[in-house]
Amino acid sequence: MTLLTVRRDGEIAVVTLDNPPVNAISEAVRKGLFEMVGQLDADPEVKAVVLICAGRTFLAGADVREFGKPPVEPHLPDVVDRIEAAEKPWVAAIHGAALGGGFEIAMGCRFRVAVESAKVGLPEVTLGVIPGASGTVRTPRLAGIEAAVELVTGGKPVAAAKALKAGLVDAVVSGDLESEAVGFARAALATDLPLPVSQRPLAPMPEEFWQVARKTAAKAGHSAPLRALDSLRFATEHGFAEAMAVERGTFLDLRGSDEAAALRHVFFAERAAPKPAALKDVAPLPFGTVGVIGGGTMGAGIAGACREAGMEIILIERDAEAVARGLANVDRIFQSSVQRGTLSEDGRAQRMAGVRGSTDYADLAQADLVIEAVFEEIGVKRAVFAELGRVCRPDAVLATNTSYLDPRAIAEGLPNPGRFIGLHFFSPAHIMKLLEIVPTPDTAPEVLATGFALGRALNKIPVQAGICEGFIGNRILKRYRAEAEALVTQGLAIAEVDAAMRGYGFRMGPFEAQDLGGLDIAFLQREGARAAGQDVPETLGDILVRAGRKGQKTGGGWYDYAEGDRTAKPAPQVAELLAARISGSRDLSRPEIAAHLVAAMAAEGAAILEEGIAQRPEDIDLVEVHGYGFPRWKGGPMFAARTDRA
Repeated sequence: MTLLTVRRDGEIAVVTLDNPPVNAISEAVRKGLFEMVGQLDADPEVKAVVLICAGRTFLAGADVREFGKPPVEPHLPDVVDRIEAAEKPWVAAIHGAALGGGFEIAMGCRFRVAVESAKVGLPEVTLGVIPGASGTVRTPRLAGIEAAVELVTGGKPVAAAKALKAGLVDAVVSGDLESEAVGFARAALATDLPLPVSQRPLAPMPEEFWQVARKTAAKAGHSAPLRALDSLRFATEHGFAEAMAVERGTFLDLRGSDEAAALRHVFFAERAAPKPAALKDVAPLPFGTVGVIGGGTMGAGIAGACREAGMEIILIERDAEAVARGLANVDRIFQSSVQRGTLSEDGRAQRMAGVRGSTDYADLAQADLVIEAVFEEIGVKRAVFAELGRVCRPDAVLATNTSYLDPRAIAEGLPNPGRFIGLHFFSPAHIMKLLEIVPTPDTAPEVLATGFALGRALNKIPVQAGICEGFIGNRILKRYRAEAEALVTQGLAIAEVDAAMRGYGFRMGPFEAQDLGGLDIAFLQREGARAAGQDVPETLGDILVRAGRKGQKTGGGWYDYAEGDRTAKPAPQVAELLAARISGSRDLSRPEIAAHLVAAMAAEGAAILEEGIAQRPEDIDLVEVHGYGFPRWKGGPMFAARTDRA
C-alpha cells in the first residue's frame, strides 16, 4: 500500500497520508514525509502543499509498535524541521485528532486548518515522557507560554474552537476539509507569509508563574509533567536549537524510565480490555432501552451513565416517594454537569426526558437490558429477579450489580439463565471507569459480549472476573486491609502505614480510605458471613465498629474528626481499644511498608490468576488502577511485582 499520494489542484499539491487505522507515525511515514518535502520543493509548478490524512483522523501520534524501541532515522524532530524549512509552505488539514507527534508535524507546517470536530493535543506526559519533536519548544512560540503549559503538562487534547482561540490553529472550517484547506493555501500565497514558528520570539515569564505551574504539575504524582514544565521554561529562556536539544535529551531520558514503562503497560492493557480476543466473532445484543432497579446512589449513577450514552432509562423503585427520590438523584448528576459548565440546561432537560420512573415491574416488558442495583442482601436480590423473570422478554439481558454475593445464588431459578450476568459497577457509577463483568457458567457468549459492549458504550474499562468472594478487586482489597492491620498489630503506627501508601502514590492510605467510606460496610459483610456459619476472624476494624467508630460519618474511625472537618487526627480511644491486639514493635521505613503491602496485593493477584478468577495479570492491574486508586505510574501490583519496582 502507498502511504503517501500526491495530486495537484492547480498550483497546490495535496499530499494524502493513508496509514490505517490511525495514521500512526511509523518509520515509513517519517521517511516518506521527509522525502516528499524535497520532491515538492523541486517541482516549479507547486506553490504550496496541503497535508491531509485519509480515514478517521489526522496523524494521531507515534506508532505503538515502536514504543520502547530505540528511535530510528529519520527522527521525528528532523522531519518537523524539514517541513517547516520547506520552500513551498505546507498547510496541515486536520480532522479527527492531531496528537503528540502528529500535532508536532502540524506545528511544523506554516499553517493549520481544522474541522469543527477536530482536537489537537500533546498527551505524552500520560505515557511518562514529554514531547520529543518540538512540542515544548514550538507550542509556546505558537500559542504563548500559558496555553503551552496547560497543553503540555496536562496532556489533555483541546477542541478546534479552543485551539483557534489559543493560536494553535489558523482556521476552523465547516465545509469539505480538502477544498477549504486548498482555498486557505491559495489565499495565503497572496499575503506575506508569517515567520516559521521556530523563529518567533518569546518573552520570559515571572518566577511566580512558574512556581504556580510547578505546584499544579506536581499534582499528577509522577515526574513527566514536571520535566515537561522544565523543558518549557528552558524554551522560553534560551534559543530554539538549545531548547530542542534539552527537550530531546529529556524525552530520551524519560523514555527508558520505570514510570514510562508502567504507563505504557497500563495504556496497552486499556487498549486490549474492551475487545477480548475470545469474543471477536460474537455479536452483542442490543441495549437501547435499559431498566435500572433501585434509585439510590449506585442505581442513579448507573442510570445517569447509561442515559449519558444515549440509552432510554426506566427506573424502578418500591413506591412513588422512592421513585421521586431516585429521579432526583439522577437529575443531580446532570445538574452537577451544568454547574461545571460541561452541559447546558437544555441538555440536562433532554437527558432527563429520557429517564422515567415507575413502581411497576411490568413497565420493563420491552427493556433490552435490566440492571439490578438494590441492597446487597441475597433475599432482596432474589426477589427482584423473580419479578424480572416474570415480566421481561425471554431475550432481555438481566444483570446484577453485586460487590460480594455469588451471582449464581442470585439467579437461582431464573428462566433462561443464559441471559444473566454480573455487572459490578464502582461508585459513583457515572464517574468511576472500572466495570467488573462476572459471567456465570450459564451466561451465553452473546450476553458476555453485551457486557463488554456496554462497557465500551459507557467509556469504561471492562474486565472479566470469575466468581469468588469479592471477585478481583474487593478480594485484593480485603487482603490489602488485612495486611495493613497486621502491620499495626506488629507495632507500626496507623498514621505511618497511611503515610507510606500516600508516599507510594495512593491518594489515601488504607485506614484513611476506610474512614471515608465507612468501616461498617465491610463489617456488615463479615457479619453476614458469620451469620451464614462461616468462620470469619475478628478484625481490628470490627473492634472499632462495635465501639461505635464507623469512620468520618460518626466523628471517628481509625482517626478522630471534628464536626464538619475531615482532617484526620490521632485517636487516643483507638489505641486503648486495640492495645490488647498489639504484640510487637516492628520497625519498617515507609518505602518498606509500601513494598510489603504492594507485594501482598500482588500475591493475592497471583492466587486469583492461578484459580482462573482473572484471565490476565494486566486485568488485575486495570482493576486496581481504575477501581482502587493504585497509582497509574506504578503500573498496578502485578506489574510492580513482575518488574521488582514495588
